[in-house]
Amino acid sequence: MRRRAVRGAGITVFSQGLVFVVQIVGTVILARLLTPTDFGVVTMVTTFSLMLVSFGLNGYTEAVIQRETLDHRLASNLFWINAGVGLLFALIFSAAGSTMAKFYHDPRVAHVAIGISLTIFLTNFSVIHLALLKRALYYSATSANDIFAGVFSVLMMIALAWAGFGYWALVVGAVARPFFQSIGGFYLCRWRPSLPGGGNGTSDVVRFALHVYGRFTVNYCDRNLDNLLVGWQFGPASLGLYKKAYDLFVLPANQLLLPVQEVALSTLSRLNRESEQYRRYFLNGLSILTFIGMGMGAILTLEGRDWIRLLLGPRWDASARIFVFFGPGIGIMLVYNTIGLLHLSLGKADRWFRWVLVEFAVTGLLFLLGLRWGPAGVAAAWTVSFWILFIPAFWYAGRPIHFGVAPIVATVWKYVFASLLAALASAAIIRQISSLALAQGIPGALLRIATISLLFTAMYLTAVITLQGGPRQLYGFAKLLLDILPSSKNRESVSSNQDEILSSAAGDSADSAIPEKIARGPQ
Repeated sequence: MRRRAVRGAGITVFSQGLVFVVQIVGTVILARLLTPTDFGVVTMVTTFSLMLVSFGLNGYTEAVIQRETLDHRLASNLFWINAGVGLLFALIFSAAGSTMAKFYHDPRVAHVAIGISLTIFLTNFSVIHLALLKRALYYSATSANDIFAGVFSVLMMIALAWAGFGYWALVVGAVARPFFQSIGGFYLCRWRPSLPGGGNGTSDVVRFALHVYGRFTVNYCDRNLDNLLVGWQFGPASLGLYKKAYDLFVLPANQLLLPVQEVALSTLSRLNRESEQYRRYFLNGLSILTFIGMGMGAILTLEGRDWIRLLLGPRWDASARIFVFFGPGIGIMLVYNTIGLLHLSLGKADRWFRWVLVEFAVTGLLFLLGLRWGPAGVAAAWTVSFWILFIPAFWYAGRPIHFGVAPIVATVWKYVFASLLAALASAAIIRQISSLALAQGIPGALLRIATISLLFTAMYLTAVITLQGGPRQLYGFAKLLLDILPSSKNRESVSSNQDEILSSAAGDSADSAIPEKIARGPQ
């Protein structure tokens, strides 16, 4: 199980890395072909649409992965529920475009809403097929699907932006990605739904999924209230600038946490929740995530201005100033978001939903307080919210199994302290080298990025080894990386367990038709 989980996590992180490279290249080109206002107009619409897009992604995906048994009828029912709700949401959203245009005082919003509504249906249409592949641990297949969909959508956006279509290039790209993902999902997963029928635990799965989606909805409102306030108060240009700073802020979560979350959930859900093994797996994963996240957050805080200038160009300098207030929250955001793994692996989606109500109240209040300082004040509110909620969130999530916050704090604090020391020391040294601090243009930005990266990494590793009392923890991380790499032993293990993996796609149900049809051949 450990090897399978590590390999699955490695595959998803690697694939997300490739998708990230494609997106970065696309962003570099699009930022020079389009204006902040183009990005802002589309963000005004997607602020609302992404909540409906995620109806199946956040709820039914977790339900399919986490459920012990899953037969053909149940999977068929879930498919038709997702497809029907996706179509209904798409029609409602398209009709609501005029209302959004009046709210933002921008008529372009109504037309963009019609195009973006297609993403709602297309995404929900393939949720169950992709979830079945993930349940059977075919992460290489789903990862390849994500890569191809990302590449094709970026190429379409660049071509249309080059041809002068403005913000419509972003709309077409947003629609193209779920379209290609749906085609890939149906091609890779041979299972086909039958007509819906009753029974087989559909109501239980729907109830679980609605708890997860209910939590997601409140959390989504919390996470996008900033876009709503900035767009309403300061207009599309300021929203476009703010959004690019925010994208860099959530980059580590998108690249590290989200790709491995489903793998970790699948692994933790198969362990005894009261066992020492469950706690050890969770804390080991949290330790790795904190080590990487705190280091990445500190480096991005120090280098954020140069990265934005380098990638987006001088017209986005205001985004760099906003990002300064996002940076200190990157590492703690990664740690904080793992509370979802505790809630879901324990089967406590209802508790997760109740907690997000507290989260929404605290974060929303901080947004309103920070709004008077403009987009930078809203960015600072994000950072403060994660540090305030960190300990209460883990205390509440671990209560059903008496986990406690002491082991969480003991795992996290050394990396927090090490990154803080290394960041302060690196910043002080760079300021003393005036020729480096004042260097202009792309050569100056590249030189600062390289110098800060080397300097911070050396200091951070030294601080971690000192606080940990030796390099033992780093040796553990290195061994984990070796487990991710393919080897003959791992290939034999995967091959010998192929039947077990396939049978896990539908649990132990005797009448299931899914294990035989789950995918096109061995991975």
